[in-house]
Amino acid sequence: MDSREVALTQGKLFDYLDSPLHGKVRGEQSIMDFPLFSLAKRPQMEAMTYEMDGVKIEIKPSSSGIATMWDKEVLIYVLSLMVQQIGRTGDVQNVFTFNAHDFFRATGVSRPSSRDYDRFIEALGRLQGTQIRTNIKTGTVGTKGFFSWFAEAQATTRETASGVDQLMPVRVQLCDWLVRAVSRDNRIYDYHNDYFRLGSIERRLYELAHCYCRDEEYEMPLEMLGAKIGSTSPLRTLKSQLKKIAADNKMPTYSIEVREVVPEVPARDKLGRKVGKPETVVVMRPKARLPTNQVAMVA
Repeated sequence: MDSREVALTQGKLFDYLDSPLHGKVRGEQSIMDFPLFSLAKRPQMEAMTYEMDGVKIEIKPSSSGIATMWDKEVLIYVLSLMVQQIGRTGDVQNVFTFNAHDFFRATGVSRPSSRDYDRFIEALGRLQGTQIRTNIKTGTVGTKGFFSWFAEAQATTRETASGVDQLMPVRVQLCDWLVRAVSRDNRIYDYHNDYFRLGSIERRLYELAHCYCRDEEYEMPLEMLGAKIGSTSPLRTLKSQLKKIAADNKMPTYSIEVREVVPEVPARDKLGRKVGKPETVVVMRPKARLPTNQVAMVA
């Protein structure tokens, strides 16, 4: 194939791109509310389970582990393309072709390195290989068997004249569960740009606050919060981590506070003495807004 044919082929590919993404990265409530991704950067080969308030989730790893919170960036980027497509044309599609460089732009990586591209390819594999089974219904439809985030994920390369492999536009197919969640349930939230600078626990706290906080604070017991974010650490370790996050206060839009709450009616032993320890709760709240006359002007 000569250079003219290559140029024509590339032109046809880019004519069908669903990127670039215009506007904000956006997510769907179900994947923000529940622990569907590993918090660890290292491959997690153990299965994950979650059961609370009637919701059941079982997640099985691929040969490279369970999809992580960093892999999730690719998924929410593709969901954002889907929301953009629905808003633009009204059509619901499940196959998207996009330029990886636009994914990096949208998630705050200005100059992606070769390692960034390697991680991106690895993320595609885990998103396609991770198996999820849940009784969470989307669009009033339940799924009995296992599904993967991407039913299909194709990343192809083209060798340049200098002998370097160049990544071509990527093609992915979203699972039906997510397509229904976006197109029928329509519980869509914007992600703050600084979300992509956060650690895994901070990301989960941001997502939960985004789901549960509006104009008022929301309180959650420590044990429940640990389950919701998908933490496998002992509660004392998690408590220490949350206190540091609260002190750093780097999370956009929301802040947290770790608080000890004494029961209004404390338990008593047979002799009438108060027993038991105060309950640890985590309070999530929207950060206070500046008064109108203190809002910075943007040029």
